[in-house]
Amino acid sequence: MTLTIVGLGPGRAQDLTRRAWSALENAPRVILRTKEHPCVPELPNRENTESCDDVYESSGDFALIYSAIVNRVMSALEQGDVVYAVPGDPLVGEATVQSLIARCAEANIPCEIVMGISFIEPMLKAVRLDALDGVQIFDALTIAMMYHPPLNPDLPALLAQVYSRQAASELKLTLMNQYPDEFDAALIHAAGTDDERVEWVKLYEIDRSPHIQHLTSLYLPPLGTQNSFETLQDNIAHLRAPEGCPWDRKQTHLSLRKYLIEETYEVLETLDREDPAALQEEMGDLLLQIMLHTQIGIDDGEFRMADVIRTLNEKLIRRHPHVWGEVSVNGADQVVTNWDAIKRQEKAGKLEKPASLLDGVPLELPALMRAYEYTSRAAKPGFDWERVEDVIAKVREEIEEVQAASTPDEQASEIGDLLFVVVNWARWLKVDPETALRESSQRFYGRFSYIEAELAKQGKALADSHLQEMDALWNQAKAHGL
Repeated sequence: MTLTIVGLGPGRAQDLTRRAWSALENAPRVILRTKEHPCVPELPNRENTESCDDVYESSGDFALIYSAIVNRVMSALEQGDVVYAVPGDPLVGEATVQSLIARCAEANIPCEIVMGISFIEPMLKAVRLDALDGVQIFDALTIAMMYHPPLNPDLPALLAQVYSRQAASELKLTLMNQYPDEFDAALIHAAGTDDERVEWVKLYEIDRSPHIQHLTSLYLPPLGTQNSFETLQDNIAHLRAPEGCPWDRKQTHLSLRKYLIEETYEVLETLDREDPAALQEEMGDLLLQIMLHTQIGIDDGEFRMADVIRTLNEKLIRRHPHVWGEVSVNGADQVVTNWDAIKRQEKAGKLEKPASLLDGVPLELPALMRAYEYTSRAAKPGFDWERVEDVIAKVREEIEEVQAASTPDEQASEIGDLLFVVVNWARWLKVDPETALRESSQRFYGRFSYIEAELAKQGKALADSHLQEMDALWNQAKAHGL
Protein backbone atom coordinates (compact mmCIF):
# COMPACT_ATOMS: atom_id res chain seq x y z
CA MET A 1 0.00 0.00 0.00
CA THR A 2 1.14 3.55 -0.78
CA LEU A 3 -0.11 6.97 0.19
CA THR A 4 0.23 9.63 -2.46
CA ILE A 5 -0.44 13.19 -1.30
CA VAL A 6 -1.35 15.50 -4.17
CA GLY A 7 -1.45 19.30 -4.22
CA LEU A 8 -4.38 20.67 -6.20
CA GLY A 9 -3.01 24.20 -6.44
CA PRO A 10 -5.19 27.27 -5.89
CA GLY A 11 -7.11 27.35 -9.16
CA ARG A 12 -8.73 25.31 -11.92
CA ALA A 13 -7.90 21.73 -12.92
CA GLN A 14 -6.08 22.97 -16.02
CA ASP A 15 -3.35 24.28 -13.70
CA LEU A 16 -2.59 20.83 -12.25
CA THR A 17 0.71 19.23 -13.18
CA ARG A 18 0.59 16.17 -15.43
CA ARG A 19 1.96 14.08 -12.58
CA ALA A 20 -0.82 15.21 -10.22
CA TRP A 21 -3.49 14.52 -12.86
CA SER A 22 -2.10 11.02 -13.50
CA ALA A 23 -2.04 10.19 -9.77
CA LEU A 24 -5.70 11.26 -9.40
CA GLU A 25 -6.81 9.55 -12.60
CA ASN A 26 -5.36 6.14 -11.75
CA ALA A 27 -6.03 5.99 -8.01
CA PRO A 28 -8.28 3.22 -6.66
CA ARG A 29 -9.40 5.68 -3.97
CA VAL A 30 -9.12 9.46 -3.74
CA ILE A 31 -9.80 11.34 -0.52
CA LEU A 32 -10.19 15.11 -0.78
CA ARG A 33 -9.59 17.20 2.29
CA THR A 34 -12.43 19.32 0.96
CA LYS A 35 -14.50 19.32 -2.21
CA GLU A 36 -14.92 23.11 -1.86
CA HIS A 37 -12.22 23.87 -4.40
CA PRO A 38 -12.58 25.29 -7.94
CA CYS A 39 -10.84 22.37 -9.65
CA VAL A 40 -12.81 19.56 -8.00
CA PRO A 41 -15.72 19.47 -10.51
CA GLU A 42 -13.18 18.95 -13.32
CA LEU A 43 -11.14 16.19 -11.67
CA PRO A 44 -10.97 12.69 -13.18
CA ASN A 45 -11.97 9.47 -11.43
CA ARG A 46 -14.97 11.05 -9.69
CA GLU A 47 -16.53 7.64 -8.95
CA ASN A 48 -13.66 6.75 -6.60
CA THR A 49 -13.49 10.17 -4.94
CA GLU A 50 -14.79 11.22 -1.53
CA SER A 51 -14.30 14.30 0.67
CA CYS A 52 -13.80 15.05 4.35
CA ASP A 53 -16.24 17.95 4.47
CA ASP A 54 -18.51 15.97 6.77
CA VAL A 55 -15.71 16.02 9.38
CA TYR A 56 -15.65 19.83 9.36
CA GLU A 57 -19.42 19.89 9.79
CA SER A 58 -19.42 17.42 12.69
CA SER A 59 -17.06 19.22 15.07
CA GLY A 60 -16.01 22.70 16.09
CA ASP A 61 -12.78 21.43 17.64
CA PHE A 62 -10.00 21.96 15.10
CA ALA A 63 -7.68 19.44 16.73
CA LEU A 64 -10.37 16.79 16.49
CA ILE A 65 -11.05 17.71 12.86
CA TYR A 66 -7.43 17.18 11.86
CA SER A 67 -7.16 13.99 13.85
CA ALA A 68 -10.34 12.57 12.30
CA ILE A 69 -9.14 13.31 8.75
CA VAL A 70 -5.78 11.66 9.41
CA ASN A 71 -7.48 8.61 10.91
CA ARG A 72 -9.79 8.34 7.91
CA VAL A 73 -6.88 8.32 5.48
CA MET A 74 -4.90 5.80 7.54
CA SER A 75 -7.95 3.50 7.77
CA ALA A 76 -8.41 3.70 3.99
CA LEU A 77 -4.79 2.61 3.51
CA GLU A 78 -5.63 -0.69 5.14
CA GLN A 79 -7.64 -1.54 1.99
CA GLY A 80 -4.96 -0.44 -0.49
CA ASP A 81 -3.37 2.57 -2.20
CA VAL A 82 -4.85 6.00 -1.48
CA VAL A 83 -4.44 9.43 -3.02
CA TYR A 84 -5.06 12.23 -0.53
CA ALA A 85 -5.60 15.57 -2.29
CA VAL A 86 -5.30 18.93 -0.57
CA PRO A 87 -5.73 22.52 -1.77
CA GLY A 88 -2.53 24.31 -2.73
CA ASP A 89 0.71 22.47 -1.98
CA PRO A 90 0.88 19.52 0.46
CA LEU A 91 3.86 20.96 2.32
CA VAL A 92 2.51 24.46 2.79
CA GLY A 93 0.04 25.05 5.60
CA GLU A 94 -1.30 21.51 5.76
CA ALA A 95 -1.24 20.15 9.30
CA THR A 96 -2.91 16.89 8.25
CA VAL A 97 -0.11 16.20 5.76
CA GLN A 98 2.58 16.45 8.43
CA SER A 99 0.64 14.06 10.66
CA LEU A 100 0.18 11.62 7.79
CA ILE A 101 3.88 11.70 6.92
CA ALA A 102 4.73 10.88 10.54
CA ARG A 103 2.10 8.11 10.78
CA CYS A 104 3.26 6.53 7.52
CA ALA A 105 6.86 6.57 8.70
CA GLU A 106 5.86 4.79 11.92
CA ALA A 107 3.88 2.15 9.98
CA ASN A 108 6.51 1.71 7.21
CA ILE A 109 4.03 2.85 4.56
CA PRO A 110 5.51 4.55 1.48
CA CYS A 111 4.40 8.18 1.24
CA GLU A 112 4.84 10.14 -1.97
CA ILE A 113 4.37 13.90 -2.26
CA VAL A 114 3.15 15.42 -5.55
CA MET A 115 3.75 19.14 -5.38
CA GLY A 116 1.28 21.83 -6.37
CA ILE A 117 1.19 25.60 -6.50
CA SER A 118 0.58 26.74 -2.92
CA PHE A 119 -1.71 29.48 -1.73
CA ILE A 120 1.40 31.54 -0.95
CA GLU A 121 2.30 32.73 -4.42
CA PRO A 122 -1.23 34.02 -5.27
CA MET A 123 -1.51 35.67 -1.86
CA LEU A 124 1.84 37.40 -2.25
CA LYS A 125 0.63 38.71 -5.58
CA ALA A 126 -2.71 39.82 -4.14
CA VAL A 127 -1.09 42.03 -1.47
CA ARG A 128 2.07 42.88 -3.44
CA LEU A 129 4.37 41.29 -0.86
CA ASP A 130 7.95 40.05 -1.20
CA ALA A 131 8.32 36.64 0.45
CA LEU A 132 11.91 37.42 1.45
CA ASP A 133 10.74 40.21 3.77
CA GLY A 134 10.38 37.71 6.60
CA VAL A 135 6.88 36.47 5.76
CA GLN A 136 5.51 34.10 8.39
CA ILE A 137 3.19 31.32 7.20
CA PHE A 138 0.82 29.49 9.53
CA ASP A 139 -2.28 27.37 9.50
CA ALA A 140 -5.01 29.62 10.92
CA LEU A 141 -6.66 26.65 12.63
CA THR A 142 -3.46 25.83 14.49
CA ILE A 143 -3.17 29.39 15.76
CA ALA A 144 -6.87 29.46 16.67
CA MET A 145 -6.23 26.58 19.09
CA MET A 146 -3.61 28.62 20.95
CA TYR A 147 -3.98 31.26 23.64
CA HIS A 148 -1.27 33.48 22.19
CA PRO A 149 -0.15 33.64 18.53
CA PRO A 150 3.42 32.49 17.82
CA LEU A 151 3.93 35.45 15.50
CA ASN A 152 6.59 38.13 15.36
CA PRO A 153 4.39 41.25 15.04
CA ASP A 154 7.22 43.21 13.40
CA LEU A 155 6.95 40.93 10.36
CA PRO A 156 4.09 40.16 7.93
CA ALA A 157 2.11 36.94 8.27
CA LEU A 158 -0.08 34.80 6.01
CA LEU A 159 -2.62 32.57 7.74
CA ALA A 160 -4.31 29.93 5.60
CA GLN A 161 -7.59 28.06 6.04
CA VAL A 162 -9.83 30.72 7.51
CA TYR A 163 -12.54 28.53 6.03
CA SER A 164 -15.59 29.65 8.04
CA ARG A 165 -16.89 32.43 10.26
CA GLN A 166 -16.43 30.18 13.25
CA ALA A 167 -12.77 29.62 12.32
CA ALA A 168 -12.33 33.38 11.85
CA SER A 169 -13.95 34.04 15.23
CA GLU A 170 -11.65 31.62 17.05
CA LEU A 171 -8.67 33.01 15.17
CA LYS A 172 -9.33 36.67 15.97
CA LEU A 173 -9.62 35.94 19.71
CA THR A 174 -6.09 34.56 19.69
CA LEU A 175 -4.70 37.30 17.45
CA MET A 176 -6.22 40.08 19.58
CA ASN A 177 -4.00 38.96 22.46
CA GLN A 178 -1.14 40.47 20.41
CA TYR A 179 -2.62 42.82 17.81
CA PRO A 180 -4.95 45.80 18.48
CA ASP A 181 -8.65 45.17 17.89
CA GLU A 182 -8.66 47.97 15.27
CA PHE A 183 -5.65 46.60 13.41
CA ASP A 184 -6.09 46.60 9.61
CA ALA A 185 -5.88 43.10 8.12
CA ALA A 186 -6.80 41.65 4.74
CA LEU A 187 -9.07 38.68 4.11
CA ILE A 188 -7.99 37.17 0.80
CA HIS A 189 -10.70 35.04 -0.77
CA ALA A 190 -10.02 32.50 -3.52
CA ALA A 191 -6.48 33.72 -4.18
CA GLY A 192 -5.24 32.79 -7.65
CA THR A 193 -8.71 32.09 -9.04
CA ASP A 194 -11.10 34.11 -11.19
CA ASP A 195 -13.06 34.89 -8.01
CA GLU A 196 -10.12 36.38 -6.09
CA ARG A 197 -11.13 39.17 -3.71
CA VAL A 198 -9.00 41.19 -1.23
CA GLU A 199 -11.10 42.56 1.62
CA TRP A 200 -9.46 44.98 4.09
CA VAL A 201 -11.18 44.92 7.49
CA LYS A 202 -10.45 45.64 11.14
CA LEU A 203 -9.16 42.59 12.99
CA TYR A 204 -12.21 42.41 15.25
CA GLU A 205 -14.43 42.29 12.14
CA ILE A 206 -12.86 39.36 10.28
CA ASP A 207 -15.58 36.91 11.31
CA ARG A 208 -18.30 39.24 10.00
CA SER A 209 -17.30 39.01 6.34
CA PRO A 210 -20.02 37.50 4.12
CA HIS A 211 -17.36 36.32 1.66
CA ILE A 212 -15.56 33.79 3.90
CA GLN A 213 -15.32 30.35 2.29
CA HIS A 214 -12.98 27.37 2.04
CA LEU A 215 -10.36 29.34 0.08
CA THR A 216 -10.14 32.30 2.46
CA SER A 217 -6.83 33.28 4.07
CA LEU A 218 -5.75 36.20 6.25
CA TYR A 219 -2.90 38.64 5.70
CA LEU A 220 -1.47 40.50 8.70
CA PRO A 221 0.85 43.42 7.81
CA PRO A 222 3.69 44.27 10.21
CA LEU A 223 2.38 45.86 13.39
CA GLY A 224 5.40 48.15 13.50
CA THR A 225 9.14 47.92 13.99
CA GLN A 226 9.54 47.88 17.78
CA ASN A 227 6.89 45.44 19.00
CA SER A 228 8.50 42.01 19.07
CA PHE A 229 10.53 40.15 21.65
CA GLU A 230 13.10 39.42 18.94
CA THR A 231 13.55 43.13 18.21
CA LEU A 232 13.96 43.85 21.92
CA GLN A 233 16.59 41.15 22.28
CA ASP A 234 18.47 42.53 19.28
CA ASN A 235 18.34 46.06 20.75
CA ILE A 236 19.76 44.82 24.05
CA ALA A 237 22.54 42.97 22.22
CA HIS A 238 23.32 46.18 20.31
CA LEU A 239 23.65 48.08 23.59
CA ARG A 240 26.20 45.51 24.76
CA ALA A 241 28.08 45.39 21.43
CA PRO A 242 31.42 47.20 20.87
CA GLU A 243 29.59 49.95 18.97
CA GLY A 244 26.90 50.17 21.64
CA CYS A 245 26.67 51.94 25.01
CA PRO A 246 29.76 52.18 27.27
CA TRP A 247 27.62 51.94 30.41
CA ASP A 248 25.76 48.83 29.27
CA ARG A 249 28.98 47.17 28.10
CA LYS A 250 30.63 47.49 31.51
CA GLN A 251 27.74 46.00 33.50
CA THR A 252 27.93 42.59 35.17
CA HIS A 253 25.43 40.36 36.92
CA LEU A 254 26.60 41.78 40.26
CA SER A 255 26.62 45.42 39.23
CA LEU A 256 22.99 45.21 38.08
CA ARG A 257 21.62 43.74 41.32
CA LYS A 258 20.44 47.02 42.81
CA TYR A 259 18.60 47.98 39.61
CA LEU A 260 16.71 44.69 39.61
CA ILE A 261 15.53 45.37 43.16
CA GLU A 262 14.65 48.99 42.40
CA GLU A 263 12.64 48.12 39.30
CA THR A 264 10.79 45.37 41.18
CA TYR A 265 9.69 47.82 43.83
CA GLU A 266 8.63 50.35 41.22
CA VAL A 267 6.38 47.67 39.70
CA LEU A 268 4.93 47.00 43.15
CA GLU A 269 4.24 50.70 43.59
CA THR A 270 2.22 50.85 40.37
CA LEU A 271 0.28 47.79 41.49
CA ASP A 272 -0.53 49.49 44.78
CA ARG A 273 -1.73 52.56 42.86
CA GLU A 274 -3.72 50.36 40.46
CA ASP A 275 -2.28 52.36 37.58
CA PRO A 276 -2.27 50.18 34.39
CA ALA A 277 -0.48 52.76 32.23
CA ALA A 278 2.34 53.11 34.74
CA LEU A 279 2.40 49.34 35.22
CA GLN A 280 2.96 48.86 31.49
CA GLU A 281 6.01 51.14 31.59
CA GLU A 282 7.45 49.72 34.80
CA MET A 283 7.01 46.13 33.57
CA GLY A 284 9.13 47.15 30.59
CA ASP A 285 11.82 48.52 32.91
CA LEU A 286 11.79 45.28 34.89
CA LEU A 287 11.97 43.24 31.68
CA LEU A 288 14.99 45.31 30.68
CA GLN A 289 16.84 43.96 33.70
CA ILE A 290 16.00 40.38 32.76
CA MET A 291 17.12 41.02 29.19
CA LEU A 292 20.39 42.61 30.30
CA HIS A 293 21.24 39.71 32.60
CA THR A 294 20.45 37.26 29.81
CA GLN A 295 22.60 39.13 27.30
CA ILE A 296 25.47 39.13 29.79
CA GLY A 297 24.97 35.37 30.06
CA ILE A 298 25.14 35.11 26.26
CA ASP A 299 28.23 37.32 26.03
CA ASP A 300 30.00 35.31 28.76
CA GLY A 301 28.99 31.94 27.30
CA GLU A 302 26.89 31.04 30.36
CA PHE A 303 23.44 30.56 28.79
CA ARG A 304 21.20 31.86 26.01
CA MET A 305 17.69 33.29 26.00
CA ALA A 306 16.42 29.99 24.59
CA ASP A 307 17.86 28.24 27.65
CA VAL A 308 16.10 30.65 30.00
CA ILE A 309 12.77 30.21 28.23
CA ARG A 310 13.13 26.43 27.91
CA THR A 311 13.98 26.04 31.60
CA LEU A 312 10.96 28.12 32.58
CA ASN A 313 8.58 26.22 30.29
CA GLU A 314 9.85 22.87 31.56
CA LYS A 315 9.44 24.04 35.15
CA LEU A 316 5.88 25.29 34.53
CA ILE A 317 4.87 21.96 33.02
CA ARG A 318 6.67 19.91 35.67
CA ARG A 319 5.10 21.86 38.54
CA HIS A 320 1.59 21.77 37.09
CA PRO A 321 0.92 18.03 36.75
CA HIS A 322 -2.79 18.78 37.27
CA VAL A 323 -2.73 20.79 34.00
CA TRP A 324 -0.25 18.87 31.83
CA GLY A 325 -0.46 15.51 33.59
CA GLU A 326 -2.85 13.11 35.24
CA VAL A 327 -2.82 14.55 38.77
CA SER A 328 -6.14 15.72 40.24
CA VAL A 329 -6.40 18.58 42.73
CA ASN A 330 -9.19 19.83 44.98
CA GLY A 331 -8.41 23.53 44.90
CA ALA A 332 -5.69 26.16 45.05
CA ASP A 333 -4.33 24.99 48.44
CA GLN A 334 -3.55 21.54 47.06
CA VAL A 335 -1.88 23.14 44.03
CA VAL A 336 0.47 25.01 46.40
CA THR A 337 1.15 21.84 48.39
CA ASN A 338 2.04 19.89 45.23
CA TRP A 339 4.17 22.79 43.94
CA ASP A 340 6.19 22.90 47.17
CA ALA A 341 6.68 19.12 47.17
CA ILE A 342 7.89 19.12 43.55
CA LYS A 343 10.14 22.09 44.27
CA ARG A 344 11.72 20.30 47.25
CA GLN A 345 12.41 17.25 45.08
CA GLU A 346 14.07 19.47 42.49
CA LYS A 347 16.22 21.21 45.09
CA ALA A 348 17.20 17.92 46.75
CA GLY A 349 18.30 16.55 43.38
CA LYS A 350 20.67 19.48 42.87
CA LEU A 351 22.32 19.39 46.32
CA GLU A 352 24.84 16.92 47.67
CA LYS A 353 23.35 17.20 51.17
CA PRO A 354 19.64 17.01 52.09
CA ALA A 355 17.97 20.37 51.43
CA SER A 356 16.58 22.34 54.33
CA LEU A 357 12.91 23.22 54.14
CA LEU A 358 14.02 26.85 54.39
CA ASP A 359 16.52 26.64 51.53
CA GLY A 360 15.54 28.61 48.47
CA VAL A 361 14.24 31.66 50.33
CA PRO A 362 16.47 34.41 48.89
CA LEU A 363 18.59 36.13 51.50
CA GLU A 364 18.14 39.38 49.56
CA LEU A 365 14.39 39.49 50.27
CA PRO A 366 13.13 42.37 52.41
CA ALA A 367 13.18 41.35 56.07
CA LEU A 368 9.39 41.09 56.44
CA MET A 369 9.04 38.95 53.30
CA ARG A 370 11.89 36.68 54.35
CA ALA A 371 10.44 36.21 57.85
CA TYR A 372 7.02 35.45 56.35
CA GLU A 373 8.49 32.84 54.00
CA TYR A 374 10.47 31.18 56.82
CA THR A 375 7.47 30.93 59.14
CA SER A 376 5.16 29.73 56.35
CA ARG A 377 7.54 26.94 55.39
CA ALA A 378 8.20 25.93 58.99
CA ALA A 379 4.46 25.78 59.69
CA LYS A 380 3.75 23.24 56.93
CA PRO A 381 5.22 20.23 58.80
CA GLY A 382 3.59 21.43 62.05
CA PHE A 383 6.19 23.73 63.60
CA ASP A 384 3.57 26.29 64.60
CA TRP A 385 1.22 27.36 67.37
CA GLU A 386 -2.05 25.50 67.72
CA ARG A 387 -4.25 28.60 68.14
CA VAL A 388 -4.05 32.24 67.17
CA GLU A 389 -4.51 33.11 70.86
CA ASP A 390 -1.12 31.47 71.51
CA VAL A 391 0.46 33.76 68.91
CA ILE A 392 -1.09 36.81 70.56
CA ALA A 393 0.23 35.66 73.94
CA LYS A 394 3.70 35.34 72.39
CA VAL A 395 3.44 38.91 71.07
CA ARG A 396 2.68 40.14 74.60
CA GLU A 397 5.60 38.11 75.95
CA GLU A 398 7.99 39.64 73.39
CA ILE A 399 6.77 43.16 74.26
CA GLU A 400 7.60 42.49 77.90
CA GLU A 401 11.06 41.25 76.89
CA VAL A 402 11.65 44.44 74.91
CA GLN A 403 10.68 46.48 77.97
CA ALA A 404 12.98 44.42 80.17
CA ALA A 405 15.99 44.74 77.86
CA SER A 406 18.71 46.88 79.44
CA THR A 407 21.30 47.40 76.70
CA PRO A 408 21.01 48.66 73.12
CA ASP A 409 22.05 45.24 71.76
CA GLU A 410 19.43 43.46 73.87
CA GLN A 411 16.78 45.96 72.82
CA ALA A 412 17.64 45.48 69.13
CA SER A 413 17.51 41.70 69.51
CA GLU A 414 14.17 41.75 71.34
CA ILE A 415 12.63 44.21 68.87
CA GLY A 416 13.65 41.77 66.12
CA ASP A 417 11.97 38.89 67.96
CA LEU A 418 8.84 41.00 68.44
CA LEU A 419 8.64 41.85 64.75
CA PHE A 420 9.19 38.21 63.85
CA VAL A 421 6.25 37.13 66.04
CA VAL A 422 4.07 39.91 64.58
CA VAL A 423 4.85 38.45 61.14
CA ASN A 424 3.60 35.11 62.46
CA TRP A 425 0.44 36.79 63.68
CA ALA A 426 -0.07 38.31 60.24
CA ARG A 427 0.33 34.87 58.69
CA TRP A 428 -2.35 33.47 61.01
CA LEU A 429 -4.65 36.28 59.88
CA LYS A 430 -3.73 35.53 56.21
CA VAL A 431 -2.27 39.02 55.86
CA ASP A 432 0.88 39.63 53.81
CA PRO A 433 2.96 41.74 56.24
CA GLU A 434 5.10 43.28 53.48
CA THR A 435 2.04 44.51 51.61
CA ALA A 436 0.31 45.59 54.83
CA LEU A 437 3.31 47.66 55.94
CA ARG A 438 3.79 49.13 52.47
CA GLU A 439 0.14 50.20 52.38
CA SER A 440 0.41 51.62 55.90
CA SER A 441 3.47 53.59 54.82
CA GLN A 442 1.55 54.93 51.85
CA ARG A 443 -1.36 55.95 54.10
CA PHE A 444 1.13 57.66 56.42
CA TYR A 445 2.59 59.53 53.44
CA GLY A 446 -0.86 60.69 52.31
CA ARG A 447 -1.99 61.83 55.75
CA PHE A 448 1.29 63.57 56.60
CA SER A 449 1.25 65.33 53.22
CA TYR A 450 -2.29 66.47 54.03
CA ILE A 451 -1.03 67.99 57.30
CA GLU A 452 1.75 69.80 55.44
CA ALA A 453 -0.66 71.12 52.80
CA GLU A 454 -3.25 72.34 55.33
CA LEU A 455 -0.62 74.11 57.41
CA ALA A 456 0.78 75.71 54.27
CA LYS A 457 -2.67 77.12 53.49
CA GLN A 458 -2.50 78.85 56.88
CA GLY A 459 0.99 80.15 56.14
CA LYS A 460 2.51 77.84 58.74
CA ALA A 461 5.53 75.53 58.62
CA LEU A 462 5.57 72.25 60.50
CA ALA A 463 7.92 73.75 63.07
CA ASP A 464 5.37 76.52 63.77
CA SER A 465 2.60 74.04 64.60
CA HIS A 466 2.08 71.84 67.66
CA LEU A 467 1.22 68.17 68.12
CA GLN A 468 -2.47 68.74 68.99
CA GLU A 469 -3.02 70.76 65.80
CA MET A 470 -1.20 68.23 63.64
CA ASP A 471 -3.13 65.37 65.28
CA ALA A 472 -6.44 67.10 64.49
CA LEU A 473 -5.38 67.49 60.85
CA TRP A 474 -4.31 63.84 60.84
CA ASN A 475 -7.83 62.83 61.87
CA GLN A 476 -9.26 65.09 59.15
CA ALA A 477 -7.09 63.27 56.61
CA LYS A 478 -8.45 59.93 57.83
CA ALA A 479 -12.00 61.26 57.59
CA HIS A 480 -11.27 62.17 53.95
CA GLY A 481 -10.27 58.58 53.24
CA LEU A 482 -6.54 59.21 53.08
